[in-house]
Amino acid sequence: MIGGGGREHAIVHTCARQGHTVLCTPGNPGIAALARILDSFQDAESLAELAVRESADVVVVGPEAYLAAGVVDACTALGIPAFGPTRAASRLEGDKGWSKAFMLRHGIPTAQHATFTELEGALAHLDSQSMPTVIKDAALRAGKGVTIAQSQAEAEAALRDIFSAPDACAVIEDFMTGQEVSVLALTDGEHFALTPPSQDHKTIYAGDTGPMTGGMGVICPFPLSATDLEVIKTRIIAPTLAGMRAEGLLFQGVLYAGLMLTPDGPKVVEFNARFGDPEAEAVLPLLQSDLAQHCLDAANGKLDPQTVQFSDEASAVIILAAPGYPGDPVRGVPLGLPDVGDGEIIFHAGTRMEDGELQSNGGRVLAVTAVAPTLNTALARAYALADQVDFAGAQMRRDIGGRIGAQAVEE
Repeated sequence: MIGGGGREHAIVHTCARQGHTVLCTPGNPGIAALARILDSFQDAESLAELAVRESADVVVVGPEAYLAAGVVDACTALGIPAFGPTRAASRLEGDKGWSKAFMLRHGIPTAQHATFTELEGALAHLDSQSMPTVIKDAALRAGKGVTIAQSQAEAEAALRDIFSAPDACAVIEDFMTGQEVSVLALTDGEHFALTPPSQDHKTIYAGDTGPMTGGMGVICPFPLSATDLEVIKTRIIAPTLAGMRAEGLLFQGVLYAGLMLTPDGPKVVEFNARFGDPEAEAVLPLLQSDLAQHCLDAANGKLDPQTVQFSDEASAVIILAAPGYPGDPVRGVPLGLPDVGDGEIIFHAGTRMEDGELQSNGGRVLAVTAVAPTLNTALARAYALADQVDFAGAQMRRDIGGRIGAQAVEE
């Protein structure tokens, strides 16, 4: 397992509870309780060589930055199966301008948009946009490169921020209305199995206000209609995989479709090339079949979707974020974790051990997860557990699930 956040803790937890021996780099204190932590390397070749030395059966790549760095390519070159897209195929996430053009080429429904490599042209285009409008940094920004601008001044400020970096590229797109939903597909490039649909809550404050974050909480499953699910399968996931194959970019791993359920049907907000974070912390506790085997099968082009099985229970994830997040998070805050019951898990997202003390070490610090027969019960248990965490100044949204009328009450 390559990575050290909440998503990687969820993957390690799933593989470990299914009886596998897991090695991880760089890991975190939560992962260290379940897996053997290996030396930390950043470059793709060293990570692939590490997998060879450890005789790994399969390498699972968590964060998008490692995919963009070509870890899968390096592992494949050394004969190690790796679960994730190649550097070229991960461009579907890593370059939003290219991704939008790909969707147009293959008729995949998404918002009207325009892509710019110069500030002047982007600013001029704003004159034709109605507000709110969406401004996106085309490069990887860990889920925080998006601004929903309510005014022209806010849109201009977002563009100037993006173009303050060299070789910048920005996407300006129409604001879509409706419920957001995340659908993840495990795929070998042709065959795919969908996880239960989930819903993340991206902004820092309740009521979907404040700056964008990497995600502040998830409910799963989201109540998706059979009609919308069929559209997602046949007009979004399948054509995307077919389009990637047609362009010589076989996509293996997890295709994450961030979607908006608009009045005109589901449309793509953006694609990611890996498990979502914190969606993984909600979806994977519901997986009943063998994740490591699915990863190996997908990497070898042999995924059987019928073998991928999820329970019919529900899960809820509450993120505890550090003071200052999503700006400059305060690190080194002592953390006290409560005991957990059946169906409860506290995933470490940004933690460290310092002189024997567990401390915060990132923006999103803990992902508190509960699984229960109903969503309301899962929410109630997740919030009750989150409230027992000793974390001074922690930020937590109190309205996770509220968009669909779910409530954190015991049933």
